[in-house]
Amino acid sequence: MREMKDSGVEWVGQIPKLWAIKPIRADFQEVTEKNKNGLVQNALKFTYGTIVQKQNFDADSDDYVAGTILGYTIVSPGDIVLNGLNLNYDFVSQRIGIVKEIGIITSAYLVFRKKLNSEILPEFINYLLKAYDNCKAFHNIGGGVRKIINFSELKKQYIVYPDLKSQRQIVELLDAKCAEIDALTADIQAQIDTLEQYKRSVITEAVTKGLDPDAEMRDSGIDFIGDVPAHWAIHRLYYYFGERRNQNIQGLETNLLSLSYGKIIRKDIDSKEGLLPESFNTYNIIEAGDIIIRPTDLQNDKRSLRTGLAKERGIITSAYIALRPIKPINTTYFHYLLHAFDVMKVFYNMGNGVRQGLNFSEFSRLMVVEPPKEEQNAIVETLDKKCAEIDTTIADKRQQLQTLADYKKSLIFEYVTGKKKVPAS
Repeated sequence: MREMKDSGVEWVGQIPKLWAIKPIRADFQEVTEKNKNGLVQNALKFTYGTIVQKQNFDADSDDYVAGTILGYTIVSPGDIVLNGLNLNYDFVSQRIGIVKEIGIITSAYLVFRKKLNSEILPEFINYLLKAYDNCKAFHNIGGGVRKIINFSELKKQYIVYPDLKSQRQIVELLDAKCAEIDALTADIQAQIDTLEQYKRSVITEAVTKGLDPDAEMRDSGIDFIGDVPAHWAIHRLYYYFGERRNQNIQGLETNLLSLSYGKIIRKDIDSKEGLLPESFNTYNIIEAGDIIIRPTDLQNDKRSLRTGLAKERGIITSAYIALRPIKPINTTYFHYLLHAFDVMKVFYNMGNGVRQGLNFSEFSRLMVVEPPKEEQNAIVETLDKKCAEIDTTIADKRQQLQTLADYKKSLIFEYVTGKKKVPAS
């Protein structure tokens, strides 16, 4: 067993005795060269801890015309990129990546490059700083939780590393191991995507076609629905729902709710994390059974789930539309129906073309279908059961993803800090 020593770095702990301990400035320098002549047009972006191609700028692109391209930083293979933004509330993003091709990247990120006399591999430092990132080290640099970090602070931080031969061995091992983990992760994610697509199709089929395959059908007159059971009613949404507008003026209601992944969830109103307002007096008080619609940012965000069903009284941002039932209906059925519309991207085409946002007056003109109340109840009962089964399977697979992610983090940490030694070949 190798003799170990204290690294002096809190999130690293013990390292092999022969490993070096140096500040980042000893081996790396900041990259600040801007694309001022606009000659480099290969724009890169940071996504999930990797640097990938964003787009190729051309002379007719909006970014080119606006001069955005001129302010980007020119990067080269081996450069390390740190996303040092929003450290005060974003504890999820992966913040370290390595550049693999010549290109440009937003100057909002830190870029640093190894010095010519450095005896450290960029690939090794990439893994090492990913381990730092997983320990949330960047959030604590400079004392306490930070909003942003600059290179003058980063360069003072200490890194640890072995000789070049050992670095190469560690990088080769981690490349192979991480590739295996990534392949398993991609396979499980594909299974999740298939299950979610199946769930969407189950919901859409039930809320637009009913449960009786032999029911007589007729044209609904709604392009994105097609035929529906002949005995179902068809009206605009305002026939069934009004808008709930009950401002929390005195701030007495404190049960803070949020729309997250198609569900209305509770949030800690006293939390210091995230973007919460100083006052909740402008928030809307909603009731159990209300359907919440997020009608904002339709032009840019086409991925978010925009509907949710409130299960309790609470407050939610007034930027959302709160639908309150004005007829004796099963609001869960209508939630499923609007969810189906959402995943079919119906909301994006309301109004004149793609809209940045919708108000209740516009949204309430949406045509919807209404089965008899007994059928609404039966459809809800069926969907609740089927969706619960699918959700359980998805949750199990998401847990597998988390286990793989945790294993990958642990694997990287143990090898780049010398807790584990690369086996002899």
